[in-house]
Amino acid sequence: MRDWIANYIEAQKAALDSIPVDQVESIIQKLKKAHTNGQKIFVFGNGGSASNASHFATDLGKGASDVLGKSFNVLSLNDNVSWITAIGNDYAYEDIYLRQLQNYGQSGDVVLTFSVSGDSPNLVKAIDWANENKLQTVAFVGGKRGKLFEISSETIVIEDTHYGRAEDCQMGIAHMLCYAFMEVDELKG
Repeated sequence: MRDWIANYIEAQKAALDSIPVDQVESIIQKLKKAHTNGQKIFVFGNGGSASNASHFATDLGKGASDVLGKSFNVLSLNDNVSWITAIGNDYAYEDIYLRQLQNYGQSGDVVLTFSVSGDSPNLVKAIDWANENKLQTVAFVGGKRGKLFEISSETIVIEDTHYGRAEDCQMGIAHMLCYAFMEVDELKG
């Protein structure tokens, strides 16, 4: 058991070391511009990635917004069960994020999705639509990269295919994106 724990920790450190600092900084700047311009930020994922999206929207919408004194216009699309089940039932599960973006998304808005596989059809379909309609697209993916790596304008890859480690790193990045606005003086002004 101790060997497994030690090996898991070592693998987690390696996954953390794969986080691309320059790309994280680029996304922070993208969020800052969206905040300044009043653009919307849509986030979503499936399973654990949906939880990460919800957590990120809360931290950005409350924590970072409180410090800045002006709210981020952020919405987690996986948090409305009525929307998701109505769309999934009446159309297709693959449309649960696409249909919400069609209602709310406008050119210039930011669409950020969390995925380990990078291949979830509902995420791919939403990002395809966002690209076609000139929304800014960002994907956090695991080491398999998947279709989201190919189609998103900006992608952060965690070089691990283990769902737990990749999701932990993605949440770590999400915290960096939020805490940058709470702790970095140049972003507060």
